[in-house]
Amino acid sequence: MDRGITKTELEQDAIASAAEGPSRSDPAAGGNGIDVVTLGCRLNTYESEVMRGHATAAGLSDAVIVNTCAVTGEAVRQARQTIRRLRRERPDARIIATGCAVQIDPRSFADMGEIDDVIGNAEKLERRTFEGIGALATERVRVNDIQSVRETASHMVRSFDTRTRAYVQIQNGCDHRCTFCIIPYGRGPSRSVAAGDVVREIQGLVANGYREVVLTGVDITSYGGDLPGKPRLGRLVRQILKHVPELPRLRLSSIDQVEVDDDLMIALSDDMRLMPHLHLSMQSGADMILKRMKRRHLRADAIAFCEAARAVRPDIVFGADLIAGFPTETDTMFTETCDIVEACGLTYLHVFPFSPREGTPAARMPQLPRDVVKTRAAKLREIGKRRIGRFHRALDGQTVPVLVETPRTARSAHFAEVTLAGDATPGSLIEATLALTADGQLTGDVGAVVEPATA
Repeated sequence: MDRGITKTELEQDAIASAAEGPSRSDPAAGGNGIDVVTLGCRLNTYESEVMRGHATAAGLSDAVIVNTCAVTGEAVRQARQTIRRLRRERPDARIIATGCAVQIDPRSFADMGEIDDVIGNAEKLERRTFEGIGALATERVRVNDIQSVRETASHMVRSFDTRTRAYVQIQNGCDHRCTFCIIPYGRGPSRSVAAGDVVREIQGLVANGYREVVLTGVDITSYGGDLPGKPRLGRLVRQILKHVPELPRLRLSSIDQVEVDDDLMIALSDDMRLMPHLHLSMQSGADMILKRMKRRHLRADAIAFCEAARAVRPDIVFGADLIAGFPTETDTMFTETCDIVEACGLTYLHVFPFSPREGTPAARMPQLPRDVVKTRAAKLREIGKRRIGRFHRALDGQTVPVLVETPRTARSAHFAEVTLAGDATPGSLIEATLALTADGQLTGDVGAVVEPATA
């Protein structure tokens, strides 16, 4: 999720999901149920489960909900392509389009003959929207001004399509205006879920068998600015760890390192259940490019944060989003981005050739030749491969707990992917002794269960 880069959570997860393809139950299979196709980020994954619950409660049948992404023009194209394919495969189903692409350009989706209903990002989370779908007097298009939305409610999701890990929305929207990003126009202003609601939702998920919870949102390090007392993300994390002691693993989605607060650093230091893997919204290692992106940090800020986090949690690993070929990027500026990988000790690189998103200031800036952009992206990706290889070699021979994702794959606390030598139960935490393969991947013997999946 190439689909470009966005803010924090969306830039990491929407991009990652592009490589995996759309997430869905099998909508091509037909039937009388509710199928949801999720394009984009983990926040969309969470919201898809909310919609599934509302649609089921409303008694809808033989319906497909397509939750779109708008991070780049390619993401929008993929959304349209998916909708057309679904109509061919499910000619009699009710197709409902929603998500960021729909919110930003509802009219163009309303003009698609394949779509029965068009609903906005706020409306998709309201039960009454789905209760109205199918009624004779219902409006076909329900998309209101997302900038007027001021609250984000907890929805108490209890399960997901996958039994591996659960996502909990703690925040939505974004108040920043990075020059390459369209997402604030699809998500609206930043707004937070009350800490008590977050804790109760996580307690329910843990009781339902989930061993790992990921905190998700559009810009999670802006959490709390709209709540009474203005609590920060770190305070929320510490409350979760305190009030849900039975939760084995808590993971953060992408963060803006310049907004990290002292409480979050304390949580990293004091509680090993907070996973030692942070994905940073970095974008560039060149100060001039960061300024032209309207980012809120400089190169020195990113380096200082990584040093500080490593001081309190020596085993921590970092991922980062890096854009290659942003408008006006010189060879020297690109070299600074390459060099920051070593300076920060980054392990996982999400590298993307800059792709202009219509409607953003960066799309109007002087563009670099496409061959230069692609060459720079390829060089950064090669650096990323070497960093992953180095990390995997350091894990060779270690016995570590891993979360089973499928019967034969798992992830370590540091998010290293492990191929298991035998079958294990998805959603369980097991011990695995790691070994390095000839091609630099990790395999693991299936050991004792650390935390069983109970549901």
